Amino acid sequence: MAHEDDGGQAVPNTPGMRTDGDGVTRRRPLRQRHVEETVELAVPVRTAYNQWTQFKTFPRFSAVVRDVEQLRPTVTAWTVGYGPLRHRFAVEIVEQDPDSYLAWRGLEQHPTHQGEVEFRPTETGGTAITVRMLLEPRGAAGVLTRSSRVVGVAARLVREELLHFKDFIEGLGQEVGAWRGTIRNGRVQHDTPEPPRSRVAQWPVG
Repeated sequence: MAHEDDGGQAVPNTPGMRTDGDGVTRRRPLRQRHVEETVELAVPVRTAYNQWTQFKTFPRFSAVVRDVEQLRPTVTAWTVGYGPLRHRFAVEIVEQDPDSYLAWRGLEQHPTHQGEVEFRPTETGGTAITVRMLLEPRGAAGVLTRSSRVVGVAARLVREELLHFKDFIEGLGQEVGAWRGTIRNGRVQHDTPEPPRSRVAQWPVG
């Protein structure tokens, strides 16, 4: 299901913040978006989430992802394309909650998109994955994203990729790896805070 802009309303492009019942502050889903697609998988949420975080395996099932390189803990470089055509761009994970939510943004000089993926348990013990994307191409391409035809193409591509992922993880039956960390505002959260560092090199603290 594709969505066009919400009538030009002044809605933030990035997800806002919400405080859940457990007191944890998390990002709200994208309110303004061009694409939203949901696919149900016959595997538990933990399995689906764990496999999704193995970005380097995306070329094994994707029709467009050719390579994924880990640059920093929260930054990856993606190479996508059809046939001989290739496009490489960097993506930063800005928010990540295990078994629940992941949001990213492009790091190009003129980012073309941002997005998020949510994982929810189904009544049958499976997983519903929802991907939302806000397309942000510049220039003439920016006008084109208002066309339902172009948005429709993007939505179909996202859905096809989700179905490829569904076939992949259901065929495996279990994840090949996992990254269970939490990310807030582009920073990996550690279980215990790092000790303060002395301003003088090699001096002990405390």
